[in-house]
Amino acid sequence: MRDVTANPATTVVVVTWRGAGHITACLDALAAQTRPHRTLVVDNASADGTAALLAAHPSHPQVIRLPRNTGYAGALAVALEQVRSPLMAWLNDDAEPAPDWLATLEDTLDKAPLAAAATSRLVRPDGTTQSAGVRLTADGHGADVTEPTGEVFGFCGGAALLRTDALRGVHGVPADFFCYYEDTDTAWRLRLAGWDVVAAPDARVRHAHGVSSELGSPRFHRWNERNRLLMLLRCAPREAAVNQLVRFAVLTAVLPLRGRPAAPNFRFGLRCRVLAEVVLRLPATLRTRRRIARHAALGRGAVWEAWAGL
Repeated sequence: MRDVTANPATTVVVVTWRGAGHITACLDALAAQTRPHRTLVVDNASADGTAALLAAHPSHPQVIRLPRNTGYAGALAVALEQVRSPLMAWLNDDAEPAPDWLATLEDTLDKAPLAAAATSRLVRPDGTTQSAGVRLTADGHGADVTEPTGEVFGFCGGAALLRTDALRGVHGVPADFFCYYEDTDTAWRLRLAGWDVVAAPDARVRHAHGVSSELGSPRFHRWNERNRLLMLLRCAPREAAVNQLVRFAVLTAVLPLRGRPAAPNFRFGLRCRVLAEVVLRLPATLRTRRRIARHAALGRGAVWEAWAGL
């Protein structure tokens, strides 16, 4: 029998950036877990005292300090190179998992051998559910599910558990996404490879949500819109991907005729920047699309028909 104390099944990866105000609470919650694990913190070049807090924490987490901010996706990609355990958990630095969180996730995957990932229930400070999984909308957005029924399309990257070999088998985390949609893109590739994703609603995590990224800001919308389009170009059926890119471009073109928009994601300049970034990344994105197809066990259309709009 494997010695879970000496060789725990899971490495919990916490990505932080300017996390001095909340990283201690996250590490305290990890130290209180009922299941042994390793903790690996990737510090995205924080300059607010985070490094000192990590060094002083009694749990003595392993720390990788990066020379620049690579975003959530970039930091996870770096961490994956260091993970040697069978399972890898993703955890936001503003999240506080319940003591049985990891045990519940590990047990969920043990009972679902065809699943590559299990997603937690992320709960806002007011007690309402932020996410218990991700669904794929009819136009290709990833949207949070609050009441899962078992299997879900994807996982919320703020708190999830993945099989390390499965993640490596689909070429890991899209580091150049920086942040947002790296989880749904990963779920797409896992599903194309024939894996399932399951919900573990009893694996509860209190989540402040958006502490580092200013939800609703122009920067948030730029990353969100850009990465959704890149994800579709990488993973979705050709018709669906092209349709969404054209719709985005056409709506952008007519915006100046509609007057001043209220929402940041409908600002002409921001959307033009999104389109420019997508076009610049298009050659690499299409190469990745071909690579994904070569290793796929299922057709893009089959995954889309099974999940889009449900």
